[in-house]
Amino acid sequence: MDLPSGFEKSLGTNKVCSLKKYLYGPKQTPRVWFERFKVVKDYGYTQSQADHTMFFENSGDDKKAILIVYVDDIIITGDDRGEIKELKRKLAHEFETKDLGPLKYFLGMEFA
Repeated sequence: MDLPSGFEKSLGTNKVCSLKKYLYGPKQTPRVWFERFKVVKDYGYTQSQADHTMFFENSGDDKKAILIVYVDDIIITGDDRGEIKELKRKLAHEFETKDLGPLKYFLGMEFA
């Protein structure tokens, strides 16, 4: 690893670098990402007031599509398959995405 700018290389010193700042970015990075992610509101989704990481859309035929975001992981669920497919398409257009298929594990919980 190279030392960050501002550090001098000198022989015989035992300096330790904190990788967290350089690997994960500034403290406000998650907030900036989440603000950017709110583009789903432009798609017609409503942000839940009970859980600000949940967005939902109700179609006219009483079907729902729900999106939950945790850091950079997203769960998309609901009974409106057409809307879910369209949401995935829109998200892939805005962000680099990868569909991992049916939910199996999330935040240490197993889903069946």
